Amino acid sequence: MENSSPVSFKGQFLMAMPLMVDQNFYQTVTCICEYTPAGAVGVVINRVHPSLSGKDIFNELKIESTSGAESIPIHIGGPVHMGEIFVLHRPPFGWEGCFMITSALAMSNTRDILEAVAMGRGPKSFIIALGCAGWGPGQLESEIKQNAWLTSPVFEEIIFDLPIETRWEEAMRKVGVDPAMLLATSGHA
Repeated sequence: MENSSPVSFKGQFLMAMPLMVDQNFYQTVTCICEYTPAGAVGVVINRVHPSLSGKDIFNELKIESTSGAESIPIHIGGPVHMGEIFVLHRPPFGWEGCFMITSALAMSNTRDILEAVAMGRGPKSFIIALGCAGWGPGQLESEIKQNAWLTSPVFEEIIFDLPIETRWEEAMRKVGVDPAMLLATSGHA
């Protein structure tokens, strides 16, 4: 049986190539959460808001939180829907707005998961992001063809277990690319 469906980027990482000068995406790793003929949606996993913490988000939404909420970093998920909250997480997956990305990773953006996280009862592994990245029909494919992005399967340990400042380099290394070599050769003919 012939498979004529195009490749899906859902559940993939996009690692920005060094030639990506757009400050929204320079040296970013984006987890693609949804991919359809209408376009793609992803969340950048290695940009943190310089001044917001979980406590700020919970206070804004009038959600009761534990003292630990102050140490929850808020990621900048991308330049689209900057007022919306997206939670990338590992199990459990029973939240109202839970949307599976892979069998071990989901995105939720409903109040029930935020209330659970605020009280320390949410998923053990999660990131909270404001905003997302979006691509229209064919746009992501075009950018990949122009070598703006490298793709790979999602590695949950990069999202949840590594320091934020090492995620881009580690994602590149996972696909066999030495970031130092890329950075040293970019911009030279």
